[in-house]
Amino acid sequence: MWVKTMRAFALAVLLSGFAHAQEGEGGGAARPRTPSASPDARKFIAPTDQIVVIRAARMFDARSGKMVPNPVIVVRGDRIAEVGGTAPSGATVIDLGSATLLPGMIDGHVHLNLNQPLPPARRALIALANAQVDLEAGFTTVLDMDSRGGFNTVEIRDAINAGMFLGPRMQVVGQSINQRATAIYPDTQSLRYYEGFTENKNVNSPWLARAAVREAKLHGVDWIKIYTTQDFVGPVHMWRENATLVNSPSLTLEEVEAIVDEAHRLGLKVACHTYGGEGMRSCLSAGVDSPNHLLELDDSGVKMLLQKKLFFVPTIDDLISLEKPDLRETGGRNSRLKLMEQAFKRALAAGVTIVFGSGATSPTIPHGRQADQFRYFVKWGMTPTQALQTAFLPAARMLNYGWEGQIGSIEKGKFADIIAVAGNPLDDVTEMERVKFVMKGGLVVRNDLGAR
Repeated sequence: MWVKTMRAFALAVLLSGFAHAQEGEGGGAARPRTPSASPDARKFIAPTDQIVVIRAARMFDARSGKMVPNPVIVVRGDRIAEVGGTAPSGATVIDLGSATLLPGMIDGHVHLNLNQPLPPARRALIALANAQVDLEAGFTTVLDMDSRGGFNTVEIRDAINAGMFLGPRMQVVGQSINQRATAIYPDTQSLRYYEGFTENKNVNSPWLARAAVREAKLHGVDWIKIYTTQDFVGPVHMWRENATLVNSPSLTLEEVEAIVDEAHRLGLKVACHTYGGEGMRSCLSAGVDSPNHLLELDDSGVKMLLQKKLFFVPTIDDLISLEKPDLRETGGRNSRLKLMEQAFKRALAAGVTIVFGSGATSPTIPHGRQADQFRYFVKWGMTPTQALQTAFLPAARMLNYGWEGQIGSIEKGKFADIIAVAGNPLDDVTEMERVKFVMKGGLVVRNDLGAR
């Protein structure tokens, strides 16, 4: 009932026109925009004077990778005040019994929207619903990697920050800023079907690329997203006859370098979708902050990742959904998931920093289920401890604005983003797929452990 009430409230807020009513300077930094709202509407921020104590059988220390027995966590307002000690008098105590406490998980690659022919308000509602599902699954922070045709994730992010409705912490890219397609554009110009380049931003030179970054900045985004490999050459889609990826490059190295330089100059970070070839080399050489996929990662690519201290976001969930069609198209010879396994193992062996990012995309890759990615991490060579850590401090370090000091571990002074599972995920990493307790910023989102 509580969750349904919160969702109903969120829908009412958006349907009242909030998504189009806010004006002013954007940005998801430490001081986001605060939408106009009555105090009663700002219900999803923990009271500043609350004192809550959380107890459980064990706590995963994201920094050391060890389990801490019988933790006592004191939360004041939306922050962690103490880890250890005793419960202050007058505190509300939440005793989770035999459960395991962990920091709220961070998903470094989701799509809250798809580019579907739906009214803008409906798209905003879909994005909000997906964000709330991710939060209930224990992902208290998400990085939206392209909202496909609009900037409604900027407004949703700011409304969540203001406490107008429930949702995870968000950093967003808004629209991607380059031409990319998964098939040849149809000849429908006479019908004005396409009125410009993909996402309506011309980046066909370094200077136009810089201008596109500046335009995105004015929409209030936190990140810039680019795509540097296309999936077709002429009539060929994705796979060549020899079962290798097409990987036709899109942006040039000079354009990618201009985008990265301009974004960094403006305080933004850059994420890159790329599978391999020249496009992958351009992203790594230019020093994008979040290289995603990297299916054809080779030794030279690993060397660049290490030299430039870049993060690798493998998005395995994204590729699981593509396994059957890939095997069908290649006659069972190859798939993007097979290539990812090879790339992942190569990066892991070399010591590349791997960050959790699922690629969750409604409806094809369901939101809320992305923790199943941990089992692949372990299957492909990580220890359970290493797998869990990908969703905590490394992910927080990759995010913009120095969020490693705010989230990613259960430590004094950080936001009280805390989750719990019934068992011990170091014994069975699939426990992360069954999160039972979620607190975000001191506010209890769900508690299915029956604790009081």
